[in-house]
Parts: sequence; C-alpha cells; structure tokens
Amino acid sequence: MKLKQYIPLFSILLLVACNKKDNSRDSDNNPNDTALLAGDFSIKLPKVSTRFISDNKAFVERFYNKHYNASDYSGGFLVAKNGQIIYENYSGYAYKEKGAKITEDTPIHIASVSKMITAVTVMKLAEEGKIKFDLPVKNYLPEFPYEKTTVRMLLNHRSGLRNYAYFTADKGVWDKKKTLTNQDVLTILATKNVGLESQPGTRFGYCNTNYALLALIIEKVTGKKYPTVMKEMIFEPLGMTHTFVFDDLKKKDEVSQSYKGNYLRLAFEFLDQVYGDKNIYSTPRDLLKFDIATYNDDFLSQEMKAEMFKGYSYERKGTRNYGLGVRMLEFETGQKYFFHNGWWHGNTSSLVTLRKDTVSIIALSNKYTHKTYQTKKLAPHFGDYPFKFSKEESDE
Repeated sequence: MKLKQYIPLFSILLLVACNKKDNSRDSDNNPNDTALLAGDFSIKLPKVSTRFISDNKAFVERFYNKHYNASDYSGGFLVAKNGQIIYENYSGYAYKEKGAKITEDTPIHIASVSKMITAVTVMKLAEEGKIKFDLPVKNYLPEFPYEKTTVRMLLNHRSGLRNYAYFTADKGVWDKKKTLTNQDVLTILATKNVGLESQPGTRFGYCNTNYALLALIIEKVTGKKYPTVMKEMIFEPLGMTHTFVFDDLKKKDEVSQSYKGNYLRLAFEFLDQVYGDKNIYSTPRDLLKFDIATYNDDFLSQEMKAEMFKGYSYERKGTRNYGLGVRMLEFETGQKYFFHNGWWHGNTSSLVTLRKDTVSIIALSNKYTHKTYQTKKLAPHFGDYPFKFSKEESDE
C-alpha cells in the first residue's frame, strides 16, 4: 500500500550526476562540469571520476552493511561527493501498519536537523536586512520578557532559556490535553515565571525553545507563516519537492510514522505542532540539495557562511562547539568537522557536511536507533579528521 503524502506530488528533479556515467572520457579532465542538484542555485563543482565513484561506492556499501544493516534499519542513507551520489540505501517502513515502505521519495521527520534549515532562513532574511543578529529578541517579539537576549543568542544556543518540552511539564504551566503552538511557547515565557537556565550570553545551552522563537521571528518579519516561508525561500527554489513543514496534527496519518526499535508505533502528542526546532519532513536526496546550495554564494553569502561555520562557545575546553544552526568539532590540529544530529520520538537524523572535502553524509530513520549517528565514522575516509575511536566503537 502506498503511503499518502502530506505534500502534493511534483515532478522529481533528477539528480543528474548520480545516475549518469560517461565512459567515453576521464571525467577528471572536466573539472568545471556543473552538478545540477540545487534547483535555482546549482553550483559548479569538479565532476567526480567514474573510478572514484566505483571505488568509494564499494567502501561505503561495506560501511553501511557493517554499521546499519538494511534488514533492521528503517530509513534512508546517502553519501555524495561534489553533489554526486556515491551510494544510497532505503529500507524499512514509513507506515508499517499500512505496508508503506520507505523509498528515496519518502519524507521522514528530520528532527533537529530542521534547525540547520531554520538558521539558514534567518541568515537569508538577515541578508535582506529584515533581521539583525545582535538586536534583542524583544525588538521582534515585544512579549518576550528577557531584554538582553539577542537573535544571535537564539541561533547559537547562548540564550539561557529553558526547553519548552521541560517547562510545559511544570505544575500549572500547561494543560497537556491541549496542543502547544509556537505562540503558546512565547506566551508562557511572557506570562509564567519559568525562569532561565543561565544568564543570556554567558554559556552554551542547547535548547529547542530558541528555534521555536526563531520561527516566530521569521513569521513576524515576513508576515507569513513559517511553513509558507520555508516553501518559498528554501524548498521550492532548491527543488526539494519531497520536503515540507508538518503543522497540522489532524493530518498525522498522512505522514511517515515514528516507531520504537521493535516497531511499536509511537503516538503523536501535544508538543508535535511546534516547528522551527523540528517538524520538517525530508529525504536524503532533498537534504543533499540543501547542503550543496549552501556552497553557492547567491544562496547564502560568504559573509553569512563565515558567521554560520564558526564557534561561539569557549567557556569550556574541548573540541565541541556550535555555530549558527550547526554543530562542530574543532580539533587542536586545526581541522573542523560540521554536522547536526537530531532525535524526536523514534526519529533520528544526521547531516554531515564536510566543507573542505565537499562531501555530504546523510542518514534518517523513523525507527529508534543510534545507528543513524554512525555517520561520523565515515568522515575520516574522505578527509583528514583525527577521530579516535575505541576498539569497541570500531567494531560496532
């Protein structure tokens, strides 16, 4: 049985480079061939040779079989170099009770990988002069109670705010029989004394509330709902035809479902209508288009990329840091590894963007598993990333 999609069916923009093989010439001699992967924002990247694809496909396939195992994994997995797909695999069920299998066109909840897309939207609006990073949130959302918190602090998780998933559980704060919205999150902050985890700007504290508020700021400065803005500014221009924002629990049976590791279906709940921090459904192929577009200076300026891919939190020693909507590891040797993982209910996700190697590694699952996060172990194959895995980790 075919799963009814929540979005209209559009013509699929074919990933030209992934399916074509030119055996008549060595493609390494044509370094400026265009990878048509990002809709209106395609970018010229060196065409990958057929030998490179063949050799690395075999390696990645072995990696997938070792760490993921299609007989147990429910979701999608993709690896690409210069926007050209080296290997992809789709397995499991989008809606097991209906027999709907996952294919390359099946949108899956990408959890906190949504934050990357929200952050890029904010940055594009900043380029248009509609948002300024260092202005107080209160300038855009007058109800917001904390005067020292800026937009940048929401983006890099230095706001000190508490997670709405936690403070809505406080006594007398919210009736869990009612569906929570982004505006409700703001109203609670304005009217209930939920307090702060830390003073604004003093330390990193990963918090979904930050991105729920960023979605409201996007709505305020555009005069449109967040799902509409995302469609008009990101999804349609990039040809992400199987990507959408889920914002209506009445249509919960029209999207891919979420499962425990034993395929016990998880119910939707009162937190499942808040967006910005989560609630984008997408596919590995669509996320590849998004990743490739971020290399294009017309889609996102060099100035904004410099803001996005730098660390902001150095209170504690270590390699972990966070930019604007992206996690990173900053090694003492100078290498930087950029990624974002996600988890919501049974959905887990990982998008790795190896910037200096133009390699994309994407894994999505709707059946709870930590296997999704094995993406990190593939990075050293494509570049100089000095990860130190224990023997146990290496054997997983």
